[in-house]
Amino acid sequence: MELEIYQVDSFTEQVFHGNPACVVPLKNWLPDETLLKIARENAVAETAFFIHKGDIIHLRWFTPEIEMDLCGHATLATAHCLVAHLSYQKKRIIFETQVGPLKVNVEDGVYYMDFPSRMPEPTALPDIIERSLNIKPKEVLKSRDYVLLYESEQDIKNIRIDRSIFDLINLDPGGVVVTAAGTESDFVSRFFTPQSSILEDPVTGSAHCSLIPFWAKRLTKDKLFALQLSERGGKLYCENKPDRVIIAGKARTYSVGRFWI
Repeated sequence: MELEIYQVDSFTEQVFHGNPACVVPLKNWLPDETLLKIARENAVAETAFFIHKGDIIHLRWFTPEIEMDLCGHATLATAHCLVAHLSYQKKRIIFETQVGPLKVNVEDGVYYMDFPSRMPEPTALPDIIERSLNIKPKEVLKSRDYVLLYESEQDIKNIRIDRSIFDLINLDPGGVVVTAAGTESDFVSRFFTPQSSILEDPVTGSAHCSLIPFWAKRLTKDKLFALQLSERGGKLYCENKPDRVIIAGKARTYSVGRFWI
């Protein structure tokens, strides 16, 4: 079987920045085991698989280890693939996913993703997470992911993870996001996933489902600009709404090809 594959850098205007995702169009679903093997072979944080039939686009996301419940950068990459390479003409794309319909509006090369809001709630920091960090947070919250609040952007840059401890944590399918107010943005973050082949995710759209409502309330503003401070870095244009968040960014295609299974 011959399949097409697109690799896209999301939340950036430049290749080699942002978060790389692979996108694979399908005519019919392959067995989950095969989808996982393809994601593992691609060796990027996420591979998106979609089936486009009529007006419905079914979308799923796989890491090299598991199927995810939600992924921002691979959704953005899929929207970019449809518009830039597959002649999709509509300005609004609606994906059917396991978390319900996800809408993406396309305007002047910017992809505006309408995602669920996940306000994190205060919680205790598990000892195993605390022991894996070189800097202790000043506040701890949780929704799908643990959200650790720090004093400064410099703290976020200085965070180090002891992976020998961190990989003992089981947060399937979540992770740990560290965040602080930004110096050149409203807020900054980094995201870490235990037991993952890729410890630090370059840019994590789904984590902003929690970061946006948190910072919107903390800063008393609904439109925010965010930076993710991974080595590759990423820019996110955010808007808080009553029960939803808008996560927007740009994308660049890195490669287009075919593979055989």
